[in-house]
Amino acid sequence: MNKTSPFSFLESFAKHLQPPTWLVAEGQQRLVLFLNHVLMQEKEAQTRLARKKGSVIHVRWGAFALDLLITPAGLTDRAPSTLPADLTLSVAMEAPWLVAQSVLEGKAPPVKIEGDVQLAAELGWLADNLRWDVEEDLSRILGDVPAHAIAGAGQRLLAALRDFVARAPRSPFAAGSSTTPATTRTNKAAT
Repeated sequence: MNKTSPFSFLESFAKHLQPPTWLVAEGQQRLVLFLNHVLMQEKEAQTRLARKKGSVIHVRWGAFALDLLITPAGLTDRAPSTLPADLTLSVAMEAPWLVAQSVLEGKAPPVKIEGDVQLAAELGWLADNLRWDVEEDLSRILGDVPAHAIAGAGQRLLAALRDFVARAPRSPFAAGSSTTPATTRTNKAAT
């Protein structure tokens, strides 16, 4: 039985298509600004990260890679490439559809974790407790009533997407990849 995707030509095309360096750097900077925006909404998150100031987190998903430096304020910044990573997070699924499907099912995508266990625990706490308050941000721009209406519509849309994904038959191409969170941790001596 042939298990190649009918869209495999798109995957091979995407692998050869590389964005310009300036676009990658700008995208990474925007992501750092967004992370800091979310972190600044929760004081406890900043306090927890400030304890690990100077640590470098390397995040990898397929061709995407980002090195984050934890600042003394408990925020993030792009780390210089010369600094070694204290913690490496690698998303095991490369197909964006499988990652989106996992997230819509309410599961974390499989992540391989290597490095500082204490830093990994802090990031685990952040993943469990830190949420972006979209409605609050929208209310600053549009006002409370429109923000509440838009947030409600977004929640209904997300619920419909989750329902659709839950009812959709599993792809035979995804059979080889696990959709359960498989995390691997490698202990690093605490400094």
